[in-house]
Amino acid sequence: MLAFREMPARYDIDAMRERDVPDVASLDEAARMDEAHLRTELSRAWARTWVAREEDDVVGYILTWHVADELHVMNVATRADRRRRGIGSALMREAIAYARDKRIRHVLLEVRRSNAAAMALYRAFGFFAMGVRARYYPDDEDAVEMVLLFDPATGKVVKHEDEVRLG
Repeated sequence: MLAFREMPARYDIDAMRERDVPDVASLDEAARMDEAHLRTELSRAWARTWVAREEDDVVGYILTWHVADELHVMNVATRADRRRRGIGSALMREAIAYARDKRIRHVLLEVRRSNAAAMALYRAFGFFAMGVRARYYPDDEDAVEMVLLFDPATGKVVKHEDEVRLG
């Protein structure tokens, strides 16, 4: 049995390719990202998508949109049997490294208000809550808008308190 937060034996992160689409679609049933939608995302000039592999198996992915000086995290998912092992963190690190490299000013995302684990992950990177979108999801759950700011001169994360009260 694996200990809490134990890292997988080996995984690599690289750009998602067409051949990854069926594996990514199968691990992301909850987000309803079917193969057609994923292929559309791969064709968008502004989409940046990475997968995490354990040996040859896709165990996670992150889909982002790079628009102007923003990187918007559209979706992050890890295969159910590989969660809580640092794969989501590694995918976020990849996206944040990309953002720094491209001199992006901020990274944006929405997360379910009830998803405390995801919010804790994002906060560990320096994200803060800047807004709430009421009844954003199909089941009417609110989305918390979170942002990660970079200092334009240094590329370092700018620490910031929540702008909205979540409790």
